[in-house]
Order: sequence, then C-alpha cells, then structure tokens
Amino acid sequence: MDPVSVSVTIARPREEVFEYLADVANHAEFCDHYLVDWRLTREDSYGRGAGARFRVKTPMNRFGWADVVFAELDRPRLIVETGRTGKFNRIRTLGTYELEPGSAGATRVTFTFESEPGNLADRLGESLGARPWLRRKTTRAMRRLRSILEEDRGRGSRATVAAG
Repeated sequence: MDPVSVSVTIARPREEVFEYLADVANHAEFCDHYLVDWRLTREDSYGRGAGARFRVKTPMNRFGWADVVFAELDRPRLIVETGRTGKFNRIRTLGTYELEPGSAGATRVTFTFESEPGNLADRLGESLGARPWLRRKTTRAMRRLRSILEEDRGRGSRATVAAG
C-alpha cells in the first residue's frame, strides 16, 4: 500500500510527546477504536525492542491480528515501528512517528504507515478500500492523541502483558 500520512499539532513540548509515544502501552489509549485486544510482547513497554500484538478491526478481514516492535528511536524526533499482519504474518508493515518543533512550544506529529503485501491476494485485499479506511481511523487516533496530551481526556485502557 502506498504510504498514508496524517499530521496533528499538539500544544506540548516535543520531549513530552516523545516520552509518551516511546511507550508502546500508551498506543492502545488513542488507537483502541480500530486496534483492539492489545497485549505487550515483553514486560518493558518502553524503548527500542518494545512491542505489542493487537487485532485490527478491518471490515471483512479474517486475519486481523498484527504485531509491531519499536525498531528505531531517535530522541526526540523519530520513532519507527516495524511489524507484520495478515494471513501467516506475510504482510510487512512500517509505521513512523516524526516529531517536529512547532511555534510556541507546540509539536507537530506526523504518522506515516505503509505496508508491503506478501502476494497477489494481499494486494487485492488492500486495494478494496484499505487506504481511505486507514486514513480515517488514523486521523481520529491523532486527534485523540492530541486530546490526551493537551487536556488529559479521551483515554482508553493501556495495554498489558499477555499473561497479566
């Protein structure tokens, strides 16, 4: 799938936004309207190597489980998460959070998501409206992220360890 990018400006310092996003357990709070059943892949949910497994509530998707791992963190400007989803985890995913300083201490957060389908069937499935659906859901997630960090409202539940 071609990259899908969504941006939001948050009235918080860049370091504070980075600290929040660098903890994968926090992602369940603002993405739980389309990513559900979150479970951490290790006890430490912060930093490089932290990851989670969750189910994507995509319409007509029989293989909705996905997982992500923080592959790169460049404080305070970049977080890169890699993952897999789909049948037999054959669809590779890449998500990037770019944090840029804005005016008056604000932070501009840009999230870019792209996927690499494993075969023709996966490409066909993605071509049936996945991009607009993902853009809508990600836009809502970024608005929720802003309300959580600016106003401390709209929080969902944090992810936990699978056995916990």
